[in-house]
Amino acid sequence: MGGLDDLYQQLILDHYRNRRGRGRIENASASVHEHNPVCGDECFLDILVEDNRIVEIRADGDGCSISQAAASMLTEVVADKDLNEALEIVEHFRRMMHGDAEPDEDLLGDAIALEGVAKYPVRVKCALLSWLALRDAIASYRETTAHGG
Repeated sequence: MGGLDDLYQQLILDHYRNRRGRGRIENASASVHEHNPVCGDECFLDILVEDNRIVEIRADGDGCSISQAAASMLTEVVADKDLNEALEIVEHFRRMMHGDAEPDEDLLGDAIALEGVAKYPVRVKCALLSWLALRDAIASYRETTAHGG
């Protein structure tokens, strides 16, 4: 399994060094800021929603390689997904990180490389930060639109 672990490690480093979807969205449909006070990781996440689809997602912030690579991976995985599908992907990722779901490469794409982080409970929060930010952003968007915002 060493070869696969090495490949996953390289994928995580690539996403950390060359972050996809990095930045902010002016006039975003929803924006959230998540912070992990234990380690200092932070994530600013913006989504632009049209016809119940994530047409653009951007993440910015600072933190460890795991948190920043996870945010980069997230932006690729959920781009152009409808909101319910994005939430299903987030939930599958959350369950995988807690050891409650088998990794699904078709569903998670590059984020499957974070599977090994589940072995290190203190790092799970790092990997989940941006994913839970997306869950909160979708909830915020839905609440705003439900109230005519």
